[in-house]
Amino acid sequence: MILGVAALFLAVGWFWGKKSQLFEPQIKASSSVVVEKMEKVLKLVTVEATLSEIYNYKDFYTYDVFPLRKKAMLRVNAKVAAGYDFDKITITVDSTMGKVVIANMPKAEILAIDHTLDYYDIEQGLFNSFTSDDYNHINNNAKEYIKNVALQSGVIEKANEQKKEMIDMWRTILDGMGYKLEILEQNQLPEFTKQ
Repeated sequence: MILGVAALFLAVGWFWGKKSQLFEPQIKASSSVVVEKMEKVLKLVTVEATLSEIYNYKDFYTYDVFPLRKKAMLRVNAKVAAGYDFDKITITVDSTMGKVVIANMPKAEILAIDHTLDYYDIEQGLFNSFTSDDYNHINNNAKEYIKNVALQSGVIEKANEQKKEMIDMWRTILDGMGYKLEILEQNQLPEFTKQ
């Protein structure tokens, strides 16, 4: 009978512990937001590419054996935005000649990389473990890797194709207003400013 009562108390205690949040992990998080810098920008994104890559990282001392090695396998999901930074251009309107000149037209470039990392496999050696600097290093390497993959995939070429369409649209609008459009690449000066 004593064993039955003890078993009953254990069962009731287990059931009560399961139903209550006594054994649930408690998570507390806090954050503080500080705006360090805010500035005006004029950037035109003409192409956005979505990439997903598997990235392997390995670090070891002298020999690639378990106690001296750490490695990680992760998936990098990224959106790469390519286009033009129009903060660099100069627009001059010559109403006497009916001309609009856009000087210092920038070349297409990668404007932003938004990426997330999903770690699949992390192995740490006995004498070589991951630190927060290692994770920051992996993050930076993964971002640089995605940038190189995006460049090789033709993102800049696609942005250049969009540039032609954009200039044709500007030209059509200005032609309707009676102006001619002249586009000058970087470091060229318009005809009416040359001495």
